[in-house]
Amino acid sequence: MRLHICAVGRMRTGPERDLFDDYVLRAGRTGRALGLDPVTLQEVEDKKSGGPAAEAALLERALPQGALRIALDERGRLLSSPEFAQKIAGWRDAGRQDLAFVIGGADGIAPDLRGTADFSLSFGRMVWPHMLVRVMLAEQIYRAATILAGGPYHRS
Repeated sequence: MRLHICAVGRMRTGPERDLFDDYVLRAGRTGRALGLDPVTLQEVEDKKSGGPAAEAALLERALPQGALRIALDERGRLLSSPEFAQKIAGWRDAGRQDLAFVIGGADGIAPDLRGTADFSLSFGRMVWPHMLVRVMLAEQIYRAATILAGGPYHRS
């Protein structure tokens, strides 16, 4: 199963990018044997500042055809790391080919696009900077892979 992170904005070089790249590399190494292909990042940028609706149109074009859509949203479901790992395993085992995580811009995901999500995931009721959410998501994907592989990274 291919994992895609579709996000608004361009991640520049710096500490967030370094962390993101490190977790994506780790997730790829661990997940490959589990049928989880390396994580890819699809970035879109609304250069005309059209707000969430314009960002949604760009994100819609970046989403792989037929992908299961997961919106990152503070109104979404709170999951523990083992629960998140089991969700990913369940989608994989159900034969899903593509899993797309959608991260909106500063104003979140437009309601119309959010409404097309198959699942909505929250990292808590607090609002997080969207660049930091990418790092947190990449880490949780890596953590999920290690949980599914029975590795020692996750301690509950």
